[in-house]
Amino acid sequence: MRSIWNGAISFGLVSIPIKLVNATENHSISFRQIHLADGGRIRYRKVCELDEEEVSGGEIGKAYEDADGTMIPITDEDLAQLPLPTAKTIEIVAFVPADRIDPLQMDAAYYLSANGVPAAKPYTLLREALKRSNRVAVAKYALRGRERLGMLRVVDDVIAMHGLLWPDEIRAPQDAAPDGDITVRDAELDLADALMDTLGEVDMDSLHDDYREAVEELVAAKAAGETVLPAEPEDTGDGKVIDLIAALENSVRAARKSRDVEDAGDGDGDSGMADVHPIKKTSSKTSGKPARTTEAERTTGTAKKTTHRTPTGKTVTRSGSSTAKKSAPKSTGAKKSTSTTKKSAGSAGSRTTAKKSATKKRTSSSSGGTTAKKTAPSRKRTSA
Repeated sequence: MRSIWNGAISFGLVSIPIKLVNATENHSISFRQIHLADGGRIRYRKVCELDEEEVSGGEIGKAYEDADGTMIPITDEDLAQLPLPTAKTIEIVAFVPADRIDPLQMDAAYYLSANGVPAAKPYTLLREALKRSNRVAVAKYALRGRERLGMLRVVDDVIAMHGLLWPDEIRAPQDAAPDGDITVRDAELDLADALMDTLGEVDMDSLHDDYREAVEELVAAKAAGETVLPAEPEDTGDGKVIDLIAALENSVRAARKSRDVEDAGDGDGDSGMADVHPIKKTSSKTSGKPARTTEAERTTGTAKKTTHRTPTGKTVTRSGSSTAKKSAPKSTGAKKSTSTTKKSAGSAGSRTTAKKSATKKRTSSSSGGTTAKKTAPSRKRTSA
């Protein structure tokens, strides 16, 4: 790894030559600015305000802008001559327990590498001293034109340094907490504990940047000329007030289900969730139940018509009214009488004719017993 700074660790009267290298790297995808009209790159040029000419990097220096706008030039030689002991030294000022360092102060991370063979022994001495004491070293150092605060700790067999923000650079968390006196019930805390236990721990090495992978797939698809379909947005609740107890209970169930699926591999076992299928509509002929017709359909005559065959082989088209469907008893004699009644009602269309037909049928079928009794109510309903 390429070093970005060379100096020494000042450990009392012990000096340890070291090289500073970056411990982290940025994997985020960077984009270029383009002109939407023709796709040309948009570039920034450094132009002098006085002569409006573009200036190269070798012609650019530093200056401090005074309150009245006056520019005070500051050269690298001026900065190098400052009486600053940390200009080339990481000066350890104290050793403290690790929990004394507020994570809010954490900044960039670096590895400290021993610079040369003579540095190996004092480097190892400091590393083992930090391990045995279970403490971290607080140090001051200068980098990129300013003095900074750092924390030294041991990572495997290497001394790492975390840049720290100065205490006065940390903002107070005022106005960030919820307003008012809010109480949390024990039942809610118990569910929160259950959710935490269910989620459990995670292997930090298994975590990865899903957004970066999605952007890489998007770029690859566009480069290949493929059409990229938009993903369905997840339901985030839109900031609505929810039932906290119900949300916690659902979260615990979902977490347990997720863990069960992970433990089962492909999740072929019973996951506790039933499959949902659309309900198939069945016809009245299959189910044996007549379809219902609303009162509005009976009144306006817009009920759906059904066509089926009678036992005699005749095709009959009927409206969806309940009267037509009730006049279809199971016995053969009843079906014949229904057909006779329909014919008489269709030819005359009057109530008198229907009554006479009903009277004749009752007289002629007096020896029929059960068949006549079943037919008479059916004819009355039809004629009515």
